[in-house]
Amino acid sequence: MSDALTEASRRIIEVTQSEFTKLARLFAPSIARAIDEFGDEWRLDFGELLAKRYADADGRADAIRGYAAFAIDSMRRQQRFEVTREYPAKTYAEAAAEVYFNDTYMESQYLPGLLLSHYLWPHHYQQLRYFKRFFAPMIAASESARFAEVGVGTGIYSRTALQLASAATGVGYDISPVSARFAAHHVDTFGLGSRYRVELRDIIKTPPDEPFDQVLCVEVLEHLEDPLALLVGLRAMTKQGGRLFVTAALNAANADHIYLYRTPQEVLAQVEAAGLHVEHFFFANAYAPPRAGVPVPGAIAVVARPVSTVASAAPTGSR
Repeated sequence: MSDALTEASRRIIEVTQSEFTKLARLFAPSIARAIDEFGDEWRLDFGELLAKRYADADGRADAIRGYAAFAIDSMRRQQRFEVTREYPAKTYAEAAAEVYFNDTYMESQYLPGLLLSHYLWPHHYQQLRYFKRFFAPMIAASESARFAEVGVGTGIYSRTALQLASAATGVGYDISPVSARFAAHHVDTFGLGSRYRVELRDIIKTPPDEPFDQVLCVEVLEHLEDPLALLVGLRAMTKQGGRLFVTAALNAANADHIYLYRTPQEVLAQVEAAGLHVEHFFFANAYAPPRAGVPVPGAIAVVARPVSTVASAAPTGSR
């Protein structure tokens, strides 16, 4: 990595840290903590995002405000969850109307908040780093390097795959028009749009016509009433010999989280029940419990294959 890029990243992060102090003081220390924990790798990653996706000061300020609102809402919901130990009863249709088809909320809060959380929430960045180091090379090494992402969200995982696998092409699927536009714009700002397209599609109701070499699905399972049905659909989308990268949030009381996973083992059991073999997995908590027995948000990422393509073997894991 060039010294010039390192310096450019350092400068824009310093500017952004100052803007956080002015606009969202509560969260300004997150930047210093991330630098301390992750060092130059994080500085380069976050600096690149800011320089390409949020180079405009006004757009960056809007994103900071959106992140602050998103994070505060999540904190309040988490405090309630610590007491009740349950997510509020909500159907998928209700969550979709409240979040995915609420254009103002998606544009101003949810999507910018979620995107910045991948760098400012340690467990989110650890999961992204796991993808970069463990799964993206699999995409680059595959014969046709053709992947799909289901529930494309902000586009960060699709963009990262395209960056690290220079011959890869991808398709992103989502049900939210706002998310589809946001993800496509995100990929375009990195100069990768010619190798990527986004479609509005519910893959459970309308599966793609052809399977893919790799399939990504990041933090979608907990948004559904029946996540097993999605896992079965993801398996059907994956070529024989292909792999899936599937993640889920645990004990995280966000506005659109419906299905409560309490332990990593519950996620692994569902993945296997869908006819998938777990090859490897990664798990991290957001922070240490404030006291014994308090549930803490966590993230698990699973690398799996359709069962018929592998012999039985015990998965390996890390955290």
